[in-house]
Amino acid sequence: MYSKTIIVGRLTRDPELRQTTGGVSVVSFSVAVNRSYTPKGGERQTDFYEVVAWRQTAEFVCRYFSKGSAILAEGSMESRTYKDKEGNDRRVWELIASNVSFVESKASASANRQDYGLPPEPPASVGAISAPAAYTSGTVEDFTEIDDDDGDLPF
Repeated sequence: MYSKTIIVGRLTRDPELRQTTGGVSVVSFSVAVNRSYTPKGGERQTDFYEVVAWRQTAEFVCRYFSKGSAILAEGSMESRTYKDKEGNDRRVWELIASNVSFVESKASASANRQDYGLPPEPPASVGAISAPAAYTSGTVEDFTEIDDDDGDLPF
């Protein structure tokens, strides 16, 4: 059996990175997703999905996303049960994210933050998690050109 879910929506609050007692990064956040239809004479409905991300995915979400950011989250839906404060059994469904992606450009995201009445993004140095160089954060000096003298590279 197999479960795969993909949602595209906007974060309803800023994600906050936490650590398990074993030092594993985890974040949970809520994503608002508009339904694809509007009832006749009514307003478009919105569903709210709880999402949990672990390890590098959690760190990525906390580094690049904030309240109002558009996000694509992909993973499997899982349910878990717990007892509430009054001792009642409760069940919650969560998307356990295996992958998250951007769905809008940085310029669009900035404009949308203003539409939601949110302050502009803080400078990258504020609260940033240091990460190794990558194509999104590195410079040309961080990478090495590969010589293809014999023409065996597939691209």
